[in-house]
Amino acid sequence: MSAIWIEITGTRGSAPRDTGTAMKVTAGSTEGTIGGGALEYAAIATARTMLEKGETARTETLPLGPNLGQCCGGVVSLRYTDAPRDTDPSTTPVWQPKIEPQVRTPLWLWGAGHVGRAVVRTAPPEVFDIHWIDSAADRFPAHVDDYVTCTPATDMTRLARHAAPGAHHLIFTYSHDIDLALCAALLKRDATSIGLIGSATKAARFRKRLTESGLDPAAITCPIGDKSLGKRPDQIAKGTVNALLAQIERKAAA
Repeated sequence: MSAIWIEITGTRGSAPRDTGTAMKVTAGSTEGTIGGGALEYAAIATARTMLEKGETARTETLPLGPNLGQCCGGVVSLRYTDAPRDTDPSTTPVWQPKIEPQVRTPLWLWGAGHVGRAVVRTAPPEVFDIHWIDSAADRFPAHVDDYVTCTPATDMTRLARHAAPGAHHLIFTYSHDIDLALCAALLKRDATSIGLIGSATKAARFRKRLTESGLDPAAITCPIGDKSLGKRPDQIAKGTVNALLAQIERKAAA
């Protein structure tokens, strides 16, 4: 047995992916995604434990709450098996932006997981000057195009406190606590926009906590993406980048 396939068999409440989503896990690699973040890390760890023990099947139900460092409020049921499952295709949308800006727009991406990588694939380089941040160098892909600046930062929040004013920001780290700290830091940096991956439940909790801290969360868009397109990373990226392009076009027209 060389791989375990993880499939979402059911969801309740807010969940990062839909029933039927699957991913493949081997001892040293993964293919596909069931949503990224703490849920996925926990599932990968379970799958690799199964590989070590020679276990071929297991099921579990995980609440997306404090035990996983998340506040989505939903529940996800998973099935682990050594039988192959379909994984998500990774497609790169072809963009033909209507705008031709004289100066590229600064876009800071916080998190190099599945959605972060999809945004980098999707965002047109002629429009965006991308600064990509995560907590360690090995979290980035092996190859990154020259128009993307990768910055490993052990303390991402500290870096956010010095972010260039006027930039667009998209937040999709592996930790809700880091997400919240980044939101707080960026609200003080005169960001043009702040997009945050998450559910309506996460958005409400973040707004409450930021307001209690004396900050105005009105500049934060959560969830990001276009719900009608779906929950796959490339679908979230397409909706998110589309919204940014529309915003830039409106500003250029004004």
